[in-house]
Amino acid sequence: MKKVNILFVLCIVCFSPLFLKTNSLNAQVQDVSSLDWRLWGYRPNVWRMNFNFEHLEGSWAEYVDIPMELPGSVQAALLKAGLIDDWTIGIDYRNNEWIENRHWLVVTEIPDAWIEDRKGNIEIHCKGLDYKGSLMVNGNEAGRFNNAFIPYTFEISAFLKESNNTLAFVFECPPENLAQIGWTSKISDWKPRFNYGWDWMPRIVQTGIWDDVYLKVANEYDAVLEQVQILTSADKKREIGSLSVRAFPNAAALKGKVKIELSDLNGKKILDESIDALELTSTKKWNDLKVKRWYPNGLGEQPLYNLQLTVVDEKGEVTQQENKRIGFRSLEWLPCEGAAPEADPWICSVNDQPFFIQGVNWTPIRPNFADLKKEDYSRLLLMYKEMGINTIRIWGGGFPEKDWLYDLCDELGILIWQDFPLSSSGLENYPPEGEEEIYSITRIVTRYVSRLHHHASLMIWCAGNELYEIGDTAPVTDKHRMIAAMKDVVIAMDPTRKFVPGSPSGPSIYANYNTFGKGINWDVHGPWNLPFTEHDNTMNAVRKYWEDSDALMHSEAGVPGAMSTEMMRKYKGELALLPANIENPLWRIVNWWIDWSEYLGQGNDPESIDAYVEWSQTRQKEGLSIAVKASKDRFPRCGGFLIWMGHDSFPCPINTSIIDFDGNPKPVVAELAKIFKDNSYLNKDNSYLNRVK
Repeated sequence: MKKVNILFVLCIVCFSPLFLKTNSLNAQVQDVSSLDWRLWGYRPNVWRMNFNFEHLEGSWAEYVDIPMELPGSVQAALLKAGLIDDWTIGIDYRNNEWIENRHWLVVTEIPDAWIEDRKGNIEIHCKGLDYKGSLMVNGNEAGRFNNAFIPYTFEISAFLKESNNTLAFVFECPPENLAQIGWTSKISDWKPRFNYGWDWMPRIVQTGIWDDVYLKVANEYDAVLEQVQILTSADKKREIGSLSVRAFPNAAALKGKVKIELSDLNGKKILDESIDALELTSTKKWNDLKVKRWYPNGLGEQPLYNLQLTVVDEKGEVTQQENKRIGFRSLEWLPCEGAAPEADPWICSVNDQPFFIQGVNWTPIRPNFADLKKEDYSRLLLMYKEMGINTIRIWGGGFPEKDWLYDLCDELGILIWQDFPLSSSGLENYPPEGEEEIYSITRIVTRYVSRLHHHASLMIWCAGNELYEIGDTAPVTDKHRMIAAMKDVVIAMDPTRKFVPGSPSGPSIYANYNTFGKGINWDVHGPWNLPFTEHDNTMNAVRKYWEDSDALMHSEAGVPGAMSTEMMRKYKGELALLPANIENPLWRIVNWWIDWSEYLGQGNDPESIDAYVEWSQTRQKEGLSIAVKASKDRFPRCGGFLIWMGHDSFPCPINTSIIDFDGNPKPVVAELAKIFKDNSYLNKDNSYLNRVK
């Protein structure tokens, strides 16, 4: 097969009408979430014969005229209307799987006042549609969508009447299976995979509109900048920063100017300059800006700045304003002490301060992530900040995440390891190699990078989760065609940040006694259980494992711990809590983490759920604390530790999360906070780090 031309793909993606464009000031922009949206449900394709798009009604529909919020999921609308069971209770999630086997129409009327001005193009901009279907305007198909990871723009002018216009998103049946167990090389549908079931999530396949939707009336001749690229850096030792900006001005903008204004959050101007828009077609850079540097949580403050780009056309009219909130920091990667010369560098240094990467793997907060609010993010991220973490890894089986997350991480000093949406599949974990799949993933990568690259908190781009060579002999490398294509996009669009071909990466997938001391454990995964030996099942064996480990980075490791008995009783429904084994349907979805036999093997009470929970949570607290502390004590021989996983997305009786579904910390959190907040390691003899910096 011929190699994908990355520059060609970038051009197609950047200028495709499916790519969300920057708004001009002359554009009339309306948030369609303010409208009265209604949900209709049909057996597949029946709506084509029956639904009346003029009056928004259909006599054959199974589910009729249900109120729905945007952004929002079909599941939440049905639950609020009392039409389905609460999927968090017991095993009631099984009763809702039929939702996948229907077509869903999300419909509304367009106010006449919104489209009175017909001088410009009228477009619908969608930042996140999950997953596949079409946009209907007055019963006519205005366009199709089939990718949850990219935005869509639909030109609807040709389908509009003078008045009484209707809008309908038609969601077709999602793919049958993208679950944890399958074949990665066969993945060709771009929808969040965790919804299909993971070891911490039953099958709850969301359908809906997961991000904002706008109607825009715009003049195509307005002067605007497309695809603005903003990169920042700082001096390692001084409060000095640099800013670079690049953009694609349209034909009208090329004749005008762009005003660049940089100010702190109090309004104090750092930079105020007007340039010809033509200058932005190649990177324009400003050095020696008097700014304060941004630091990760626990190492300093997080000063942020407002950057405003104002486009003025050749007539002197302001036609566009682009605003971004940015920060300035120096970020380098240094080799771990004692690492093989060819090993990847895993010591992160911000503003000339090497530090230990400590944090959690971030999974979606809820299966119906379309319904999340900003407070859902702020509550969790504040908990993590207070714990002392400085990093989250946004795991590759989820979704692109809401803007709130990235903004809050900028404010809180939480660095982001960003996976692209590619993950292992258990039976086979080799990434796809087809031309069409590579083209699709480059569109996704382009969207991720263009949307997120300006964030001070963004640290690493990662191709995906647990991507391995055929036969699972080792992590995949950038010699793989798809990984190479992803890397090319990142280098072209954001050369300032590290790219890794997967998590884990390097010669080894796991670190164990057979590989210790060979210099082949770079970034590894596991263990996710207590690493007992054949002859020792005490915490002494756990302590020895973590002290002997020579891994340079642990991007996934954890210990299972039960959630509280209060939580279990709240979510068990009519099911019994005991026995806590696979024979009990309540525990079957978390069968990977069941430790009931070990509990009983130690002579514990089989009739007490409270005794079991205390035993399980104590094991998690002791085992995970040993792992994190031993790894941190090895710094700078070890660069970091990311716990799998941070918070529950579903009320699991037991798994490796440290915060439960309701946001309650398990006992391990208090112990971890002590370890995370201890910065005494920075004051130790750092002669090695001083040499390599």
